[in-house]
Amino acid sequence: MAIAQQEFEVGEPFTLNKAQVGALLQAIRLLNDSGNTGEAQILSSLLLERGELEAPMRQLVLQKVSQPTEAWRIIVEQHCQNEQPFHILYTNSQGEDLAFTVRYAEIAFEEEKGFYLYIWCDETEDIKHTDFPELIHNRCLRLDKIKTILPINGYWRREGLDFLKVYLHFSGGMVKAYESKARSINKDISNEVVEDVRQVVKRVPHPFWLIREVLRYGEDCVVVSPDSVRSLVRAKLKTLSERYETE
Repeated sequence: MAIAQQEFEVGEPFTLNKAQVGALLQAIRLLNDSGNTGEAQILSSLLLERGELEAPMRQLVLQKVSQPTEAWRIIVEQHCQNEQPFHILYTNSQGEDLAFTVRYAEIAFEEEKGFYLYIWCDETEDIKHTDFPELIHNRCLRLDKIKTILPINGYWRREGLDFLKVYLHFSGGMVKAYESKARSINKDISNEVVEDVRQVVKRVPHPFWLIREVLRYGEDCVVVSPDSVRSLVRAKLKTLSERYETE
């Protein structure tokens, strides 16, 4: 009877190591962020029912399932479509609650980390020091750290996020291998090959992800300008070199 009803299962519950659980948790987060909550729930149930997880891992899975990231994404997208400003209450990486008055927002995908919420907000007091004063109104937020979103009256900033024009030169194998990331917040404005160098100009509202990308390319990518971005990359390379020399 069980076979006829397709309810019969063969085999023992499987055990997952930490790396496997981490990969599946990342998949659950990506599915939630992209709006595929049904698939995320199926994967979560599989982990909880069949994975023989230890107590800390089980709690982590339950925590991921309970985070309403998909709901926040739907709300943000509705406000963006309606050009509706809103207040947002957010918990940062230090556990501090911050409130922002959002005049513009968009959601973009960054690397393997998933979707992030980018906003232009009125508040600047939370920024104690910045290498990029032109971008002081921009913020990059995690969807799963949002606590509250409330619509407000006021204007919507149609010109979007503030941004820098960053000029990059790619050489070596990256002349042909470079691929523009369409879903990233740092979009290409121009992209052309001049002699043996690929020259790319990017519209950059948030340099954090761009700098990670540049460092990953190594000697095959150089920031030509502006000096603020070029200097920050140079400082990070210097610090890295000094740490290796110390070791």
